Amino acid sequence: MDSRPLLRIRVQRDDFDVAAEIDAVSRGRRDVGAVVSFTGLCRDENGRLDGLELEHYPAMAERELQRLADEAAARWPLTAVTILHRHGRIEAGERIVLVVTASAHRQAAFEAASFLMDYLKTRAPFWKKELGRQETRWVEARAEDSKAAQRWR
Repeated sequence: MDSRPLLRIRVQRDDFDVAAEIDAVSRGRRDVGAVVSFTGLCRDENGRLDGLELEHYPAMAERELQRLADEAAARWPLTAVTILHRHGRIEAGERIVLVVTASAHRQAAFEAASFLMDYLKTRAPFWKKELGRQETRWVEARAEDSKAAQRWR
């Protein structure tokens, strides 16, 4: 079996099937002992938001997501990484992002998934606009997200 991890990167407008994405990294694999997934959802902020509008530059976003997946694969002994990020209008309650990591051992899968989400929040080139019931506004970077990402340096 090829020792290089399977890296799957997609930026798309449409929703995704979480179970199918998880199955794709482990089906038929006898070397996978752990699969960790994180699904980020659009919340309504206690009824204040109808949704989000996510913008990106396609080539730039895909290149950065690929670079993050490569970095995770270099840091941990992974068998697979999936990063799937949506763009366009996303209604409250809908899925935005999926990160799936697979490894022979759970610690590597957990740490890699956490690393990827911390860096997706701070380095992925997506611009987020809140579509509020009262106002629409661009979302600024949050200090707590940057602080979380610093632990991986």
